[in-house]
Amino acid sequence: MLREMADLGFEYAELSHGIRITLVPGILKAVEDGVIKIASAHNFCPLPAGVLHAAPNLFEPSGLDSREHDQWLRHTKRSIDFASQLKARVLVCHLGSVRFFWFNPAPALHRYADSHPQTDLRTDPAYQALLNRSLVKLRKRMGPYWEQMKKSVNEILEYAAQKNVKLGLENREKFEELPIDEDYPALLETLPAGAPAGYWHDTGHADIKQSMGLLDHRLHLMKLAPRLIGFHLHDVNAAGQDHQPIGSGKIDFEMVSEFWRPEHLLVLEFSPRLSVEDVRASKKRVEALLALRGLA
Repeated sequence: MLREMADLGFEYAELSHGIRITLVPGILKAVEDGVIKIASAHNFCPLPAGVLHAAPNLFEPSGLDSREHDQWLRHTKRSIDFASQLKARVLVCHLGSVRFFWFNPAPALHRYADSHPQTDLRTDPAYQALLNRSLVKLRKRMGPYWEQMKKSVNEILEYAAQKNVKLGLENREKFEELPIDEDYPALLETLPAGAPAGYWHDTGHADIKQSMGLLDHRLHLMKLAPRLIGFHLHDVNAAGQDHQPIGSGKIDFEMVSEFWRPEHLLVLEFSPRLSVEDVRASKKRVEALLALRGLA
């Protein structure tokens, strides 16, 4: 797996939340032999024993059940240990969700979008009214989940600092996932000074949220630029599918590249269905943008 990445011209890789524990010996050997370096990992990495598929939300830091919290803490520490062992700089983390037993407002939003495929939802009055009602419902229920998520993040910061690993707090694509995008600055401001954590920007997720009328991609990046530590780079096609080749879809990557800095990690995060040619072409497009910004 890592040899294939290296042969495509990558010096660094991110280990995803789909890494089974049986792959660990080979990963350690590849790094030890100098095949490739690991820049970042994605919680949970490696996966808990017995889990054979990608499961980044298997346990959530927002979960109100103490047993789920204990498991999230245990496996996040384990992921930090693995990242530290590989000298990775960042562990990308999801921050949980608001759970609804009944009346989750998200399906109504998706039904409206599906039934109005040619409509710009950002300017549609009926959709905007539905969106505002949905946000009121979400905020009314989110309090305990929001507080538990903040508590969990703060609980892990000292451990991450000891291991010299930063937490990359990633924006998400689902309506009910935390944080609500406009709350990211407030969340980051509550972290202790010097906390080993920052904002991790996923371009595909941001574009999906923009299509839903939940954020302006550029404005979102402007607000969070001082706390940015890395990016997941992938495009979104006209059908709303993300993890597509760079430049093949809707995202303005020239705009996104304005926010890249020398200290940031840039990770190409693609669907496994993409071809080798798609990956190579995407790499060239990103390299051209790096050169444009004087970062090559």
